[in-house]
Amino acid sequence: MTGHPIAIDLSDVQRAADAVARVATRTPVVRSHGLSTAGRSVWLKLENLQVTGSFKVRGAAARIAALDHAERSRGIVTCSSGNHGRAVSYVAEQFGISATVCVPEWVDPSKLRAIQRHGAETVVHGTTYDEAEARSREIQHERGLVYVHPFDDRRVIAGQGTIGLELFDQLDSIDTVVVPLSGGGLISGVAVALKALRPGVRVIGASAANASVMYQSLKAGAPQAFPEEDTVANALAGGIGPDNRFSFSLVRDLVDDHVLVSEPEIREAMRFAVVEHGVIAEGGGVVALAAALCGRVPDRGGQGGGNTVLIVSGGNIDPETLAAVLGD
Repeated sequence: MTGHPIAIDLSDVQRAADAVARVATRTPVVRSHGLSTAGRSVWLKLENLQVTGSFKVRGAAARIAALDHAERSRGIVTCSSGNHGRAVSYVAEQFGISATVCVPEWVDPSKLRAIQRHGAETVVHGTTYDEAEARSREIQHERGLVYVHPFDDRRVIAGQGTIGLELFDQLDSIDTVVVPLSGGGLISGVAVALKALRPGVRVIGASAANASVMYQSLKAGAPQAFPEEDTVANALAGGIGPDNRFSFSLVRDLVDDHVLVSEPEIREAMRFAVVEHGVIAEGGGVVALAAALCGRVPDRGGQGGGNTVLIVSGGNIDPETLAAVLGD
């Protein structure tokens, strides 16, 4: 840590836990025998089994539950590559709140159908995530809606941090946790919780090389904009915003190391999840697993009990895409 003030602390995550528990489920942790050794156990935290198929429901629950009556009456809007939008539409449905979700044209069809199934209005706009986000902001101002940000929001980050609370209860010791990294909401929340509960834990961010805006921004020292590239990990696509308020500084201050994984490595991790664990996970959900499979998560010499946790963050994938990956 660099000494910068931290915008979110353990108490924020603990306060979010009640709202999250009312909507989300406690996901299992399973040992990966294929990755574990005699001196080190590797565990998978299966957020692909979460309500709505990804961790995103935690942050959506924490944010939406905190809305007051007037805000709920106005309705909410967001932008998403799919998983956040599905989570927001699901939680909004539970609370009886109208929701509008903007998605880019390349959104996974299965995610779009799920968003619509929960009653949200969907706006498909733009060839990039950033174009869809710009449209969502226009709609926010045109209609006076409340914006539910997918990652750069204190309550959303605190909601994602409840994964850290669960891991603290589920495993006696953890020395390393590897977390998918895109906008930084997930890894920020997990790092806030675990570093408070288990001082010395190492937090590693795993990014798709073709969706590494946060990683590149950290190298540059400030949020940057980069052209979008095609990736099977499309849940990780999009920018972090030039006016990023929380997630950039939290990732900068709390994350200890970073790993980039390639498209073939991500596809191999998806196959490994199915063959070794019977787990269906999307490309963005397996980047931490890909980092471990490629040997890029170095051993710490048994510190903290030799337990490494890989967060599998989502499992929403179109059947045709999954079939193509498995058939490679």
